[in-house]
Amino acid sequence: MSTSGQGATRARIVAAFLRDGNKVLLCHRSPERRWYPDVWDLPGGHVEPGELPGAALARELHEELGIEAAVPAGPPMRQIRTDTFDMRIWLIERWTGAPVNVALDEHDAIGWFQESELGELRLAHDSYRAMLTEVLVVR
Repeated sequence: MSTSGQGATRARIVAAFLRDGNKVLLCHRSPERRWYPDVWDLPGGHVEPGELPGAALARELHEELGIEAAVPAGPPMRQIRTDTFDMRIWLIERWTGAPVNVALDEHDAIGWFQESELGELRLAHDSYRAMLTEVLVVR
């Protein structure tokens, strides 16, 4: 965890734009979740103490989706900083295995979405729509 200037602890989060052609994978957070319930979110999660962010992303993708992805070699393509969390987001286009919802206690569904379908979704963060559109348009 990192500490902000006022001494509040912010969670360290990693996430992925998992892209397959013209679709991106999103996870629907269960309505019972304490934080950000009943919204579509990027796969990912918390960085454990002593863990590097890229390694945390590979671990989280395995735990949530059952896939094997390499630790990202470069810096994240986006970052979101709020009073409560610091999130690093990488674009992932290669992995081994077929993504399935392994984290049933966190997500009640996963799905692949095209850019034209994003407007219908309730997303976990306001900035996601523009980022997802950019990821799907830039090829």
